[in-house]
Amino acid sequence: MLSWHKYLIYFFSFLLFSCSEKHTEIPVPEKDFCSSVHRNDSLSLGQELRPLQKLMDEKTGVYTLEDGGGSMVARAWLCEYAEKSIDIQYFIFSTDNVGLIACDYLVRAADRGIKVRILVDDIMVDAGIHEILTMDAHENIEIKIYNPGCNLGKNIFGRLKELASDFKGFNQRMHNKTFTVDGKVVITGGRNIADEYFDYDHEFNFRDRDVLLLGKGVKQIQSSFETFWNDSICKPVTELVKEGKPDLNSENRFERLHQYACNPDNFWPQVRERIQKLPLAFKNIQESGHLVWTDAVTFISDNPGKNRGKGFGGITTDSLISLVRQAKKSIDIQSPYLITTDLGLNLFRETVKRGVKIRILTNSLASNDNLEAFSGYKKCRNSLLEAGVRIFEFRPDAAERYKMMTGDLQKKLNYAPIFGLHAKSMVIDGEITVIGTFNLDPRSANLNTECITVIRSEKISQGVLKGMEEEFKMENSWETTLNFNPDDQADKMRRLKAFTKKVVPKEIL
Repeated sequence: MLSWHKYLIYFFSFLLFSCSEKHTEIPVPEKDFCSSVHRNDSLSLGQELRPLQKLMDEKTGVYTLEDGGGSMVARAWLCEYAEKSIDIQYFIFSTDNVGLIACDYLVRAADRGIKVRILVDDIMVDAGIHEILTMDAHENIEIKIYNPGCNLGKNIFGRLKELASDFKGFNQRMHNKTFTVDGKVVITGGRNIADEYFDYDHEFNFRDRDVLLLGKGVKQIQSSFETFWNDSICKPVTELVKEGKPDLNSENRFERLHQYACNPDNFWPQVRERIQKLPLAFKNIQESGHLVWTDAVTFISDNPGKNRGKGFGGITTDSLISLVRQAKKSIDIQSPYLITTDLGLNLFRETVKRGVKIRILTNSLASNDNLEAFSGYKKCRNSLLEAGVRIFEFRPDAAERYKMMTGDLQKKLNYAPIFGLHAKSMVIDGEITVIGTFNLDPRSANLNTECITVIRSEKISQGVLKGMEEEFKMENSWETTLNFNPDDQADKMRRLKAFTKKVVPKEIL
Protein backbone atom coordinates (compact mmCIF):
# COMPACT_ATOMS: atom_id res chain seq x y z
CA MET A 1 0.00 0.00 0.00
CA LEU A 2 1.28 3.48 -0.89
CA SER A 3 2.03 5.84 1.98
CA TRP A 4 0.27 9.20 2.11
CA HIS A 5 3.23 11.19 0.85
CA LYS A 6 3.40 9.12 -2.32
CA TYR A 7 -0.19 10.04 -3.08
CA LEU A 8 0.90 13.62 -2.56
CA ILE A 9 3.63 13.23 -5.15
CA TYR A 10 1.02 11.89 -7.59
CA PHE A 11 -0.84 15.15 -7.18
CA PHE A 12 2.24 17.33 -7.56
CA SER A 13 3.34 15.37 -10.61
CA PHE A 14 -0.06 15.79 -12.22
CA LEU A 15 0.13 19.55 -11.76
CA LEU A 16 3.70 19.66 -13.01
CA PHE A 17 3.41 17.60 -16.13
CA SER A 18 -0.10 18.48 -17.27
CA CYS A 19 1.09 22.06 -17.65
CA SER A 20 4.14 21.27 -19.79
CA GLU A 21 2.75 20.02 -23.06
CA LYS A 22 2.98 23.14 -25.20
CA HIS A 23 6.18 24.20 -26.95
CA THR A 24 6.96 27.58 -28.46
CA GLU A 25 7.69 27.50 -32.17
CA ILE A 26 10.67 29.48 -33.47
CA PRO A 27 9.28 32.49 -35.37
CA VAL A 28 9.73 32.94 -39.11
CA PRO A 29 12.70 35.33 -39.61
CA GLU A 30 11.95 38.85 -40.81
CA LYS A 31 15.17 39.03 -42.82
CA ASP A 32 18.55 37.35 -43.27
CA PHE A 33 20.31 38.15 -39.99
CA CYS A 34 23.08 35.59 -40.53
CA SER A 35 24.62 37.29 -43.55
CA SER A 36 26.51 39.63 -41.21
CA VAL A 37 27.69 36.95 -38.75
CA HIS A 38 30.96 35.22 -39.66
CA ARG A 39 33.25 32.66 -38.05
CA ASN A 40 37.03 33.21 -38.05
CA ASP A 41 38.21 30.20 -40.05
CA SER A 42 41.85 30.86 -39.16
CA LEU A 43 41.27 29.89 -35.50
CA SER A 44 40.96 26.48 -33.82
CA LEU A 45 40.96 25.13 -30.28
CA GLY A 46 44.05 23.04 -30.94
CA GLN A 47 45.92 26.07 -32.23
CA GLU A 48 45.10 28.10 -29.12
CA LEU A 49 46.12 25.27 -26.78
CA ARG A 50 49.31 24.24 -28.59
CA PRO A 51 51.65 26.41 -26.45
CA LEU A 52 50.19 24.71 -23.34
CA GLN A 53 50.44 21.12 -24.56
CA LYS A 54 53.35 20.08 -22.31
CA LEU A 55 51.59 21.48 -19.23
CA MET A 56 48.34 19.82 -20.27
CA ASP A 57 50.05 16.42 -20.52
CA GLU A 58 51.32 16.65 -16.93
CA LYS A 59 48.85 18.83 -15.01
CA THR A 60 45.34 20.26 -14.99
CA GLY A 61 44.67 23.91 -15.66
CA VAL A 62 41.94 25.35 -13.43
CA TYR A 63 39.98 28.58 -13.88
CA THR A 64 36.76 29.43 -12.05
CA LEU A 65 33.89 30.91 -14.05
CA GLU A 66 32.05 33.16 -11.62
CA ASP A 67 29.77 35.29 -13.81
CA GLY A 68 27.14 33.85 -16.12
CA GLY A 69 28.15 35.97 -19.10
CA GLY A 70 31.74 34.72 -19.07
CA SER A 71 30.60 31.14 -18.66
CA MET A 72 28.26 31.49 -21.67
CA VAL A 73 30.98 33.10 -23.82
CA ALA A 74 33.43 30.27 -22.99
CA ARG A 75 30.92 27.60 -24.03
CA ALA A 76 30.08 29.45 -27.25
CA TRP A 77 33.73 29.90 -28.29
CA LEU A 78 34.55 26.26 -27.55
CA CYS A 79 31.61 25.14 -29.71
CA GLU A 80 32.67 27.44 -32.51
CA TYR A 81 36.29 26.31 -32.61
CA ALA A 82 36.07 22.64 -31.59
CA GLU A 83 37.87 20.29 -33.97
CA LYS A 84 36.64 16.79 -33.16
CA SER A 85 33.92 16.34 -30.56
CA ILE A 86 31.51 17.99 -28.13
CA ASP A 87 29.99 15.88 -25.34
CA ILE A 88 27.42 17.55 -23.10
CA GLN A 89 25.52 16.21 -20.11
CA TYR A 90 22.84 18.29 -18.38
CA PHE A 91 19.89 18.06 -16.04
CA ILE A 92 18.14 21.00 -17.74
CA PHE A 93 18.58 22.02 -21.38
CA SER A 94 15.83 24.56 -21.89
CA THR A 95 14.39 25.85 -25.17
CA ASP A 96 14.41 29.46 -24.03
CA ASN A 97 16.66 32.11 -25.57
CA VAL A 98 19.98 30.73 -24.32
CA GLY A 99 18.91 27.15 -25.04
CA LEU A 100 18.02 27.92 -28.66
CA ILE A 101 21.30 29.78 -29.18
CA ALA A 102 23.19 26.82 -27.67
CA CYS A 103 21.39 24.51 -30.12
CA ASP A 104 22.43 26.78 -32.97
CA TYR A 105 26.09 26.59 -31.96
CA LEU A 106 25.88 22.80 -31.68
CA VAL A 107 24.23 22.43 -35.10
CA ARG A 108 26.81 24.69 -36.71
CA ALA A 109 29.59 22.64 -35.11
CA ALA A 110 27.97 19.45 -36.43
CA ASP A 111 27.77 21.02 -39.89
CA ARG A 112 31.57 21.39 -39.76
CA GLY A 113 31.93 17.67 -39.04
CA ILE A 114 32.20 17.84 -35.24
CA LYS A 115 30.67 14.82 -33.50
CA VAL A 116 28.11 16.08 -30.98
CA ARG A 117 26.63 13.90 -28.24
CA ILE A 118 23.89 15.29 -26.01
CA LEU A 119 22.75 13.51 -22.85
CA VAL A 120 19.87 15.08 -20.91
CA ASP A 121 17.66 13.94 -18.07
CA ASP A 122 14.13 13.08 -19.13
CA ILE A 123 12.16 14.90 -16.46
CA MET A 124 12.98 18.47 -17.55
CA VAL A 125 12.98 18.06 -21.35
CA ASP A 126 10.74 20.84 -22.66
CA ALA A 127 11.53 20.74 -26.40
CA GLY A 128 8.95 19.51 -28.86
CA ILE A 129 9.32 15.97 -30.20
CA HIS A 130 9.72 17.21 -33.78
CA GLU A 131 12.53 19.60 -32.80
CA ILE A 132 14.41 16.92 -30.85
CA LEU A 133 14.13 14.39 -33.67
CA THR A 134 15.19 17.01 -36.21
CA MET A 135 18.42 17.67 -34.29
CA ASP A 136 19.03 13.98 -33.75
CA ALA A 137 18.55 13.35 -37.48
CA HIS A 138 21.71 15.36 -38.20
CA GLU A 139 24.40 12.87 -39.19
CA ASN A 140 26.81 14.25 -36.59
CA ILE A 141 24.42 14.67 -33.65
CA GLU A 142 23.27 11.95 -31.26
CA ILE A 143 20.79 12.58 -28.44
CA LYS A 144 20.16 10.24 -25.52
CA ILE A 145 17.74 10.57 -22.64
CA TYR A 146 18.62 9.55 -19.08
CA ASN A 147 16.08 7.39 -17.23
CA PRO A 148 13.17 7.93 -19.65
CA GLY A 149 9.57 7.17 -18.83
CA CYS A 150 8.45 10.23 -16.89
CA ASN A 151 8.22 12.78 -19.68
CA LEU A 152 9.31 12.37 -23.30
CA GLY A 153 6.88 10.34 -25.35
CA LYS A 154 4.50 9.83 -22.41
CA ASN A 155 1.10 11.35 -21.83
CA ILE A 156 -0.10 12.19 -18.33
CA PHE A 157 -1.49 8.71 -17.77
CA GLY A 158 1.76 7.07 -18.84
CA ARG A 159 3.69 9.28 -16.45
CA LEU A 160 1.45 8.47 -13.53
CA LYS A 161 1.73 4.77 -14.35
CA GLU A 162 5.54 5.02 -14.23
CA LEU A 163 5.32 6.83 -10.90
CA ALA A 164 3.01 4.19 -9.46
CA SER A 165 5.05 1.21 -10.61
CA ASP A 166 8.52 2.54 -9.73
CA PHE A 167 8.36 5.47 -7.33
CA LYS A 168 12.06 5.50 -6.48
CA GLY A 169 13.16 4.97 -10.07
CA PHE A 170 10.88 7.79 -11.23
CA ASN A 171 12.54 10.17 -8.75
CA GLN A 172 16.10 9.07 -9.55
CA ARG A 173 17.45 11.78 -11.86
CA MET A 174 20.77 12.72 -13.49
CA HIS A 175 21.91 16.04 -12.02
CA ASN A 176 25.42 15.96 -13.56
CA LYS A 177 26.52 18.93 -15.65
CA THR A 178 29.54 18.58 -17.92
CA PHE A 179 30.58 20.18 -21.21
CA THR A 180 33.60 18.50 -22.81
CA VAL A 181 35.29 19.62 -26.04
CA ASP A 182 37.83 17.57 -28.02
CA GLY A 183 38.69 15.66 -24.83
CA LYS A 184 40.87 18.66 -23.91
CA VAL A 185 38.64 21.20 -22.16
CA VAL A 186 35.75 20.79 -19.73
CA ILE A 187 33.30 23.17 -18.09
CA THR A 188 31.50 21.67 -15.11
CA GLY A 189 29.69 23.09 -12.10
CA GLY A 190 26.26 24.33 -11.13
CA ARG A 191 24.91 25.84 -14.35
CA ASN A 192 22.24 24.23 -16.50
CA ILE A 193 21.46 25.52 -20.00
CA ALA A 194 18.77 28.20 -19.57
CA ASP A 195 18.54 32.00 -19.50
CA GLU A 196 18.59 32.37 -15.72
CA TYR A 197 21.99 30.68 -15.35
CA PHE A 198 23.73 33.14 -17.69
CA ASP A 199 22.40 36.53 -16.51
CA TYR A 200 20.00 36.61 -19.48
CA ASP A 201 16.64 36.62 -17.68
CA HIS A 202 14.87 39.88 -16.86
CA GLU A 203 12.89 38.49 -13.90
CA PHE A 204 15.04 35.92 -12.09
CA ASN A 205 18.75 35.08 -12.34
CA PHE A 206 21.04 32.74 -10.44
CA ARG A 207 24.34 33.41 -8.74
CA ASP A 208 26.19 30.30 -9.86
CA ARG A 209 29.70 28.94 -10.34
CA ASP A 210 31.44 26.72 -12.91
CA VAL A 211 35.03 25.65 -13.27
CA LEU A 212 36.96 25.33 -16.53
CA LEU A 213 39.51 22.52 -16.66
CA LEU A 214 42.28 21.94 -19.22
CA GLY A 215 44.59 19.00 -19.71
CA LYS A 216 45.18 15.91 -17.65
CA GLY A 217 42.12 16.06 -15.41
CA VAL A 218 39.76 16.16 -18.40
CA LYS A 219 40.27 12.41 -18.89
CA GLN A 220 38.34 11.73 -15.68
CA ILE A 221 35.31 13.68 -16.92
CA GLN A 222 35.46 12.11 -20.38
CA SER A 223 35.54 8.66 -18.79
CA SER A 224 32.52 9.51 -16.63
CA PHE A 225 30.59 10.71 -19.68
CA GLU A 226 31.35 7.48 -21.54
CA THR A 227 30.12 5.48 -18.55
CA PHE A 228 26.80 7.31 -18.58
CA TRP A 229 26.47 7.32 -22.37
CA ASN A 230 26.94 3.56 -22.63
CA ASP A 231 24.75 2.61 -19.66
CA SER A 232 21.43 0.92 -20.36
CA ILE A 233 19.58 3.62 -18.39
CA CYS A 234 20.34 6.08 -21.22
CA LYS A 235 18.22 5.55 -24.34
CA PRO A 236 18.54 7.00 -27.85
CA VAL A 237 15.73 9.48 -28.38
CA THR A 238 14.59 7.60 -31.49
CA GLU A 239 13.73 4.60 -29.31
CA LEU A 240 11.38 6.71 -27.20
CA VAL A 241 9.45 8.76 -29.71
CA LYS A 242 8.43 8.34 -33.32
CA GLU A 243 7.23 10.89 -35.80
CA GLY A 244 6.06 10.51 -39.36
CA LYS A 245 6.82 14.03 -40.54
CA PRO A 246 8.84 13.90 -43.78
CA ASP A 247 10.96 17.02 -43.25
CA LEU A 248 13.40 15.80 -40.57
CA ASN A 249 16.17 15.85 -43.17
CA SER A 250 15.03 18.78 -45.29
CA GLU A 251 17.81 21.06 -46.47
CA ASN A 252 16.52 24.15 -44.65
CA ARG A 253 15.37 22.47 -41.45
CA PHE A 254 17.69 24.56 -39.23
CA GLU A 255 17.22 27.89 -41.02
CA ARG A 256 14.77 29.33 -38.47
CA LEU A 257 17.10 28.30 -35.64
CA HIS A 258 20.10 29.94 -37.31
CA GLN A 259 18.21 33.17 -38.02
CA TYR A 260 16.88 33.27 -34.45
CA ALA A 261 20.40 33.02 -33.05
CA CYS A 262 21.78 35.59 -35.49
CA ASN A 263 19.06 38.12 -34.65
CA PRO A 264 20.75 40.79 -32.48
CA ASP A 265 17.54 41.12 -30.43
CA ASN A 266 18.06 37.53 -29.24
CA PHE A 267 21.85 37.32 -29.05
CA TRP A 268 23.33 40.70 -28.25
CA PRO A 269 26.12 41.95 -30.57
CA GLN A 270 28.32 42.71 -27.56
CA VAL A 271 28.19 39.01 -26.63
CA ARG A 272 29.42 38.01 -30.09
CA GLU A 273 32.13 40.63 -29.82
CA ARG A 274 33.27 39.18 -26.51
CA ILE A 275 33.28 35.68 -28.02
CA GLN A 276 35.56 36.92 -30.81
CA LYS A 277 37.91 38.43 -28.22
CA LEU A 278 38.11 35.28 -26.08
CA PRO A 279 41.61 34.20 -27.29
CA LEU A 280 42.98 37.55 -26.12
CA ALA A 281 41.08 37.24 -22.83
CA PHE A 282 42.45 33.71 -22.37
CA LYS A 283 45.99 34.99 -22.94
CA ASN A 284 45.44 37.68 -20.32
CA ILE A 285 44.12 35.07 -17.87
CA GLN A 286 47.27 33.00 -18.35
CA GLU A 287 49.59 35.98 -17.95
CA SER A 288 47.77 37.17 -14.82
CA GLY A 289 48.26 33.80 -13.12
CA HIS A 290 44.52 33.21 -12.69
CA LEU A 291 44.79 29.98 -14.70
CA VAL A 292 46.26 27.70 -12.04
CA TRP A 293 48.13 24.51 -12.99
CA THR A 294 48.03 21.67 -10.49
CA ASP A 295 48.26 17.89 -10.30
CA ALA A 296 45.74 17.80 -7.43
CA VAL A 297 42.36 17.83 -9.22
CA THR A 298 39.90 14.98 -8.74
CA PHE A 299 36.57 14.62 -10.53
CA ILE A 300 34.05 12.46 -8.67
CA SER A 301 30.72 11.28 -10.06
CA ASP A 302 28.01 8.94 -8.92
CA ASN A 303 27.38 5.97 -11.15
CA PRO A 304 24.39 6.01 -13.52
CA GLY A 305 21.33 4.55 -11.86
CA LYS A 306 22.58 5.57 -8.41
CA ASN A 307 20.98 3.25 -5.84
CA ARG A 308 19.10 1.57 -8.67
CA GLY A 309 18.17 -1.23 -6.34
CA LYS A 310 18.15 -0.62 -2.61
CA GLY A 311 20.36 1.57 -0.52
CA PHE A 312 21.19 5.17 0.21
CA GLY A 313 24.11 7.52 -0.19
CA GLY A 314 26.51 7.46 -3.09
CA ILE A 315 30.08 8.09 -4.21
CA THR A 316 29.76 11.88 -4.07
CA THR A 317 27.98 11.74 -0.71
CA ASP A 318 30.74 9.60 0.81
CA SER A 319 33.45 11.84 -0.66
CA LEU A 320 31.93 14.99 0.80
CA ILE A 321 31.46 13.39 4.22
CA SER A 322 35.13 12.38 4.17
CA LEU A 323 36.24 15.92 3.29
CA VAL A 324 34.15 17.42 6.10
CA ARG A 325 35.67 14.96 8.59
CA GLN A 326 39.18 15.96 7.48
CA ALA A 327 38.58 19.69 8.07
CA LYS A 328 40.80 21.25 10.73
CA LYS A 329 39.85 24.93 10.90
CA SER A 330 37.00 26.04 8.68
CA ILE A 331 34.33 24.98 6.21
CA ASP A 332 32.57 27.57 4.04
CA ILE A 333 29.64 26.30 1.98
CA GLN A 334 27.25 27.63 -0.65
CA SER A 335 24.18 25.51 -1.32
CA PRO A 336 20.87 26.78 -2.75
CA TYR A 337 18.97 24.16 -0.74
CA LEU A 338 19.84 23.17 2.81
CA ILE A 339 17.91 20.17 4.13
CA THR A 340 19.81 18.01 6.59
CA THR A 341 19.07 14.46 7.65
CA ASP A 342 20.08 13.17 11.08
CA LEU A 343 23.36 11.99 9.51
CA GLY A 344 24.13 15.45 8.14
CA LEU A 345 23.13 17.25 11.32
CA ASN A 346 25.28 14.95 13.47
CA LEU A 347 28.19 15.37 11.07
CA PHE A 348 28.06 19.16 11.38
CA ARG A 349 27.56 18.98 15.15
CA GLU A 350 30.62 16.72 15.59
CA THR A 351 32.69 18.94 13.27
CA VAL A 352 31.87 22.10 15.24
CA LYS A 353 32.73 20.30 18.48
CA ARG A 354 36.21 19.65 17.02
CA GLY A 355 36.68 23.42 16.77
CA VAL A 356 35.94 23.76 13.05
CA LYS A 357 34.04 26.92 12.12
CA ILE A 358 31.20 26.26 9.66
CA ARG A 359 29.43 28.93 7.63
CA ILE A 360 26.69 28.12 5.11
CA LEU A 361 25.08 30.48 2.61
CA THR A 362 21.72 29.30 1.31
CA ASN A 363 18.62 30.90 -0.20
CA SER A 364 16.18 32.93 1.85
CA LEU A 365 12.46 32.48 1.35
CA ALA A 366 12.53 35.65 -0.75
CA SER A 367 15.27 34.39 -3.12
CA ASN A 368 14.40 30.69 -3.27
CA ASP A 369 13.12 29.20 -6.54
CA ASN A 370 11.98 26.00 -4.78
CA LEU A 371 9.46 26.55 -2.01
CA GLU A 372 9.22 22.83 -1.22
CA ALA A 373 12.97 22.85 -0.56
CA PHE A 374 12.66 25.97 1.60
CA SER A 375 9.97 24.26 3.65
CA GLY A 376 12.35 21.37 4.27
CA TYR A 377 15.13 23.77 5.26
CA LYS A 378 12.85 25.60 7.68
CA LYS A 379 12.27 22.33 9.57
CA CYS A 380 15.97 21.88 10.29
CA ARG A 381 17.16 25.51 10.48
CA ASN A 382 17.07 25.85 14.27
CA SER A 383 18.74 22.47 14.79
CA LEU A 384 21.66 23.55 12.60
CA LEU A 385 21.97 26.83 14.49
CA GLU A 386 21.88 25.01 17.81
CA ALA A 387 24.66 22.75 16.52
CA GLY A 388 26.85 25.83 16.10
CA VAL A 389 26.58 26.32 12.35
CA ARG A 390 26.41 29.93 11.18
CA ILE A 391 23.75 30.35 8.48
CA PHE A 392 23.41 33.18 6.00
CA GLU A 393 20.42 33.59 3.69
CA PHE A 394 20.81 35.18 0.27
CA ARG A 395 19.00 38.44 -0.44
CA PRO A 396 16.83 38.62 -3.59
CA ASP A 397 18.11 42.17 -4.04
CA ALA A 398 21.75 41.29 -3.36
CA ALA A 399 23.98 44.25 -4.17
CA GLU A 400 26.33 42.04 -6.13
CA ARG A 401 23.71 41.22 -8.76
CA TYR A 402 24.58 44.52 -10.47
CA LYS A 403 28.29 43.69 -10.39
CA MET A 404 27.67 40.17 -11.71
CA MET A 405 25.23 41.20 -14.43
CA THR A 406 27.01 44.30 -15.74
CA GLY A 407 30.30 44.66 -17.53
CA ASP A 408 31.11 43.54 -21.06
CA LEU A 409 27.60 42.18 -21.71
CA GLN A 410 25.50 44.97 -20.16
CA LYS A 411 26.84 48.35 -19.11
CA LYS A 412 23.85 48.93 -16.86
CA LEU A 413 20.63 47.22 -15.82
CA ASN A 414 17.32 48.81 -16.76
CA TYR A 415 15.47 46.18 -14.73
CA ALA A 416 15.84 44.57 -11.31
CA PRO A 417 15.62 40.78 -11.46
CA ILE A 418 15.42 38.65 -8.36
CA PHE A 419 18.82 37.13 -7.64
CA GLY A 420 18.86 33.58 -6.28
CA LEU A 421 21.76 31.39 -5.19
CA HIS A 422 22.49 28.29 -7.29
CA ALA A 423 26.24 27.77 -6.68
CA LYS A 424 27.15 24.49 -5.00
CA SER A 425 30.62 25.04 -3.59
CA MET A 426 32.67 24.33 -0.49
CA VAL A 427 36.05 25.61 0.71
CA ILE A 428 37.83 23.62 3.44
CA ASP A 429 40.56 25.20 5.58
CA GLY A 430 41.10 27.79 2.83
CA GLU A 431 43.02 25.14 0.87
CA ILE A 432 40.58 22.70 -0.74
CA THR A 433 37.73 23.76 -3.05
CA VAL A 434 34.75 21.68 -4.16
CA ILE A 435 32.71 22.91 -7.13
CA GLY A 436 29.89 20.78 -8.46
CA THR A 437 26.21 19.92 -8.65
CA PHE A 438 25.62 18.58 -5.13
CA ASN A 439 22.97 20.35 -3.05
CA LEU A 440 22.90 19.79 0.71
CA ASP A 441 19.66 17.82 0.63
CA PRO A 442 18.47 14.19 0.70
CA ARG A 443 17.78 14.18 -3.04
CA SER A 444 21.43 14.85 -3.90
CA ALA A 445 22.60 12.47 -1.18
CA ASN A 446 20.42 9.50 -2.08
CA LEU A 447 18.54 9.87 -5.38
CA ASN A 448 20.16 12.07 -8.03
CA THR A 449 23.48 11.31 -9.65
CA GLU A 450 25.82 14.20 -8.86
CA CYS A 451 29.35 15.22 -9.76
CA ILE A 452 31.94 17.32 -7.95
CA THR A 453 35.43 18.58 -8.73
CA VAL A 454 37.83 18.62 -5.79
CA ILE A 455 40.70 21.08 -6.25
CA ARG A 456 43.54 21.06 -3.74
CA SER A 457 44.94 24.50 -4.43
CA GLU A 458 45.29 27.34 -1.96
CA LYS A 459 45.23 29.91 -4.78
CA ILE A 460 41.96 28.62 -6.23
CA SER A 461 40.49 28.27 -2.75
CA GLN A 462 41.37 31.82 -1.77
CA GLY A 463 39.83 33.12 -4.99
CA VAL A 464 36.55 31.27 -4.39
CA LEU A 465 36.59 32.24 -0.71
CA LYS A 466 37.00 35.90 -1.67
CA GLY A 467 33.71 35.71 -3.56
CA MET A 468 32.04 33.91 -0.66
CA GLU A 469 33.18 36.57 1.79
CA GLU A 470 31.46 39.19 -0.37
CA GLU A 471 28.25 37.18 -0.29
CA PHE A 472 28.36 36.81 3.48
CA LYS A 473 28.24 40.62 3.78
CA MET A 474 24.99 42.22 4.92
CA GLU A 475 24.31 43.88 1.54
CA ASN A 476 24.16 40.42 -0.04
CA SER A 477 22.75 38.18 2.70
CA TRP A 478 21.11 38.12 6.11
CA GLU A 479 22.71 36.20 8.95
CA THR A 480 20.06 33.98 10.51
CA THR A 481 20.13 33.30 14.25
CA LEU A 482 17.90 31.59 16.81
CA ASN A 483 16.35 35.02 17.42
CA PHE A 484 16.10 36.27 13.83
CA ASN A 485 15.29 35.00 10.36
CA PRO A 486 14.41 37.01 7.24
CA ASP A 487 11.25 35.08 6.30
CA ASP A 488 9.12 38.21 6.65
CA GLN A 489 11.16 39.86 3.89
CA ALA A 490 9.17 37.73 1.43
CA ASP A 491 5.73 38.95 0.41
CA LYS A 492 2.58 37.51 2.01
CA MET A 493 1.65 35.33 -0.97
CA ARG A 494 5.10 33.73 -1.03
CA ARG A 495 4.93 33.07 2.70
CA LEU A 496 1.51 31.47 2.26
CA LYS A 497 2.75 29.26 -0.57
CA ALA A 498 5.71 28.16 1.54
CA PHE A 499 3.37 27.31 4.40
CA THR A 500 1.32 24.99 2.16
CA LYS A 501 4.49 23.07 1.23
CA LYS A 502 5.07 21.97 4.83
CA VAL A 503 3.30 18.66 4.16
CA VAL A 504 6.02 17.47 1.76
CA PRO A 505 8.40 15.06 3.58
CA LYS A 506 11.96 16.31 3.51
CA GLU A 507 13.24 12.82 2.65
CA ILE A 508 12.13 13.29 -0.96
CA LEU A 509 13.25 16.93 -1.35
